[in-house]
Amino acid sequence: MSAEEMIARLEPAMSPWKRVRGVAALVAGVAGTVFVSALWWSEPGSLPGRTQLAFGLFTAFCLAWACYGGWLLTRRAPLFATDRVIAGWLALAASAATTALVVAVAAQPVAGLVGGGTFVAVSAVLTVRAHARRAALLRRKRELTGEGER
Repeated sequence: MSAEEMIARLEPAMSPWKRVRGVAALVAGVAGTVFVSALWWSEPGSLPGRTQLAFGLFTAFCLAWACYGGWLLTRRAPLFATDRVIAGWLALAASAATTALVVAVAAQPVAGLVGGGTFVAVSAVLTVRAHARRAALLRRKRELTGEGER
């Protein structure tokens, strides 16, 4: 039996932890979108441009996490760590943009830079680890299927 046949015979169900991660991302993304949008639209009068930008970014990030959670829950096949790579890039983009926004509007930008820089560094490390894990899984798949041998 080849590796492809073995993979095809595996039960196409997600692990419980991956399902919990997907549900958490979906619920948090939808809740965040509803909360930020409600707060944004309930503000009286005209908001400054940077505030509008901040609300727009936060809404977009919440929508991205909701879409990621929905996508993760609909996958029924082995993902080979693609989900972790996508989550890493979402986290890195969100933390970098939030840090830049906080530094731009903060009264003490150094504190925002230190706090935000920590989040950016952690999300960058997690993204690199996700890419390495995905590469290892794909390398192992190629070894099992005999791809690249000739």
